[in-house]
Amino acid sequence: MLTITAVIRAKAGHEEVVERALRAVIAEVKANEPGTVAYFVSRSRDDPTVFTTFERFEDEAAMTRHNDSRAVADFVAATSDSLEDPVVLHACRELDAKLP
Repeated sequence: MLTITAVIRAKAGHEEVVERALRAVIAEVKANEPGTVAYFVSRSRDDPTVFTTFERFEDEAAMTRHNDSRAVADFVAATSDSLEDPVVLHACRELDAKLP
């Protein structure tokens, strides 16, 4: 299993723009990405400008399809003026997991 963790920091006052864009991504993932096994979007309890995603992919092809998707391109376009810093991505090979 492959994973991506993204750390996204909105500019102060732009948090809702980033949240809407992330919700649009996850809606597309749910509808159109069967190879994306799980996709979590979170917002920091301590700093409302910080968002994270945790994404699980069945294989490299599924990860590439997601990264090259219209949903990701739309996120980049929608948030181009709303991010404090570049998105920090950590692509990993999952070692273990506890699932429901």
